[in-house]
Amino acid sequence: MRGGAAGRKTKTDRPKRGMFRRKRVCRFCVEKTDYIDYKDVRMLIASIPERGKIQPRRLSGTCAKHQRKLQTAIKRARQLALIPYVTD
Repeated sequence: MRGGAAGRKTKTDRPKRGMFRRKRVCRFCVEKTDYIDYKDVRMLIASIPERGKIQPRRLSGTCAKHQRKLQTAIKRARQLALIPYVTD
């Protein structure tokens, strides 16, 4: 009985535990924000970690529409030196 799986538990038989993660909701959709202002530095800083990169959608939870607007606003604010490109 070498090749048979009779009586043995496989990986699919185990119950799944601890990996439930709540889906993040877009904070701009919740607040019903139409325009993301590039001059609002406090709001933009929340989407940039300390390394200075723009946070991706899968981490921030923003929807695709607002992620595009947020990305444009961050780039405009960097051009005007409101937000640094890189943090030291």
